[in-house]
Amino acid sequence: MSRFLSEERRPDTDLSTVESGRNDLFLEEFPEGPYGASLVTNLKLGRSKPWRIDQDTHFGYENIELHEDLPRIYPGEDPLSDTDEDR
Repeated sequence: MSRFLSEERRPDTDLSTVESGRNDLFLEEFPEGPYGASLVTNLKLGRSKPWRIDQDTHFGYENIELHEDLPRIYPGEDPLSDTDEDR
C-alpha cells in the first residue's frame, strides 16, 4: 500500500495560494483534541488519511524554489527531501 493518496492529476493547477493552502501542513492549535476533550482516549494519533503527493510539513523551507541550490549551513541539519520517496 502506497503512503500517498492516489488521485487524478490535472495538467492545469489551481492558483499557487490555493495549492499552498492545500499542500502545506501546519501544527494544530490543540493537538490533543478540542478544548475540554477527555485526556484519556483510545484514539490512535497521527494521520487518518494518506498523504497527497505534494504535501509538505512546515519544518522545511516555505518556498523551496528560492533556496534550490543553497545548502543548509546549520551543522547537523537534516537534508532537504527532494523526492517524493524522501517525504
